[in-house]
Amino acid sequence: MYLKANSPHAAAAGKSVIGFNVINGKEVEGDLSMIQSKSAVDGRDLVGMFPDSGEKDVARAAKAAADAFKAWSETPAPAREALVRRTAGILTAHRDKLARIITREIGMTPREALGEVQEAIDACAFFTAEVQHLRGRTLPSGSARYRRPVGVCGILATGSSPLAAPSRKILPAILCGNTVVWKPSDNAPTAAYLLLRAMMEAGLPPGVVNTVNGRGRSGCGKHFLAGIDKGHYQSFSFVGSTALGRTVGELCGRNLILPSLDLVGKGAMVVMPDADLDRAVQDALQAAFSHAGQRPLGLVNILVHDACADGFRQQFMDGVSRLEVGNPMTDPDVAYGPMINARSATAFREHWEKGVNDGATLLSGGDQWTETNRTSQVKGDIAHGIYMQPCVWDGVKPDMGLFRNQVLGPTVSLTTFKDFDEAMAWTNATPCGPVISLYTHDHTWIERFKRETRADLANINTTADDPEARLPFTGHGTHPGGQLALDGFTRWQAVSDAHVEAPPSEGATSSKASRSIQTDWASL
Repeated sequence: MYLKANSPHAAAAGKSVIGFNVINGKEVEGDLSMIQSKSAVDGRDLVGMFPDSGEKDVARAAKAAADAFKAWSETPAPAREALVRRTAGILTAHRDKLARIITREIGMTPREALGEVQEAIDACAFFTAEVQHLRGRTLPSGSARYRRPVGVCGILATGSSPLAAPSRKILPAILCGNTVVWKPSDNAPTAAYLLLRAMMEAGLPPGVVNTVNGRGRSGCGKHFLAGIDKGHYQSFSFVGSTALGRTVGELCGRNLILPSLDLVGKGAMVVMPDADLDRAVQDALQAAFSHAGQRPLGLVNILVHDACADGFRQQFMDGVSRLEVGNPMTDPDVAYGPMINARSATAFREHWEKGVNDGATLLSGGDQWTETNRTSQVKGDIAHGIYMQPCVWDGVKPDMGLFRNQVLGPTVSLTTFKDFDEAMAWTNATPCGPVISLYTHDHTWIERFKRETRADLANINTTADDPEARLPFTGHGTHPGGQLALDGFTRWQAVSDAHVEAPPSEGATSSKASRSIQTDWASL
């Protein structure tokens, strides 16, 4: 790792990190040119520079992981656990610096960035405890079943959660005795690089975790996914969009690899007439707009009962009018900062026109904040980042694209319903409703909600934060959260041993054969 002076315009932000791929324990350059990781907050700030890797780099990393597998899988479990605990200690010691890098790189507020680092630290503690419960089984027949590591694990995770999301995959993989090839997101290569550096400082053996940096599906990502067909991996984990998740699932399916797909999804909130509106409104503002609506889990659909719709709408819009948006480096208390990159911003702009065409009513937003149209809500210098106004749609129907499609950005849709049955039918029908929150004090509705919702995460009088290691995420294939996450990184092996004893050598007397056996036949 090298550090160099930043541009004069961004010197106050910090130095630029010159990083590398890590293959077989060595920091190496890629076959192609370098990519730049520029700050989402201020595009003049060069946060890091990393290799743009190609097909040969992916192959080298996969070979290094395969070569390291035998030794690592035979490493005693307590030694693997100790490595992860040491990693947690290093992350804890440098928590503030890591959080600042995350704020610079992807635009999280300092509060959100500290939470991201803490989730990675918590994942270290959780999985080191859970892996101790992995046991085989002895069957009545005398046969046994053992948990074995699967081999080389490919890992690809979203840049909107640069530490927590990959930690939930890498940590259980290596604790179970597997080795890893990881392609960090090109949106957040610096944060990922520092996570791996922390693991190396903790004593990570060569080849156990290897990284290949580079662009997405048009670059290194294409070669990384092609490694599934080439047999580079025995397991593959993905955290990201549903569209790319389908591609990963198809690749794994035809190669008989069981994938772990944590698909980014936006959830729903159902507000009943007896709900605490103050609490529901505050939770909705936080869930919908934190990290500019780009969290792996967030809120996009708010379903409000007719009886309290007017009151909720008024309170919610009052809250939106008070949201402060802006530069999180200079104004750490803003509600949210910039879009993570230009691609996300373009997709977000496109949804404005789609919403109007659907027939929804735009109550707020529909434009990008600039130095020209900024108001007192906007804080700090926003001239060199992409800062979107908070967007609120009203009159949204369940058959509209706004209700059914994933939108990453600071936007939320308001829908009214007449009864509980209608709300459950609508939330269960949407393809992007992995997280649903119910706000009510009625125990009948609460019990029905627990039984009837199809959401992976069901919350009562609270909203979902980003997924913790101990909770399930919006997974397909293997279970992506909790103790069951370890299932995706182990395979069962049944061993039958007939316990056949060797015949005694000539001249030797078996202890069993030497026994005098007499049957009292007369007494039968």
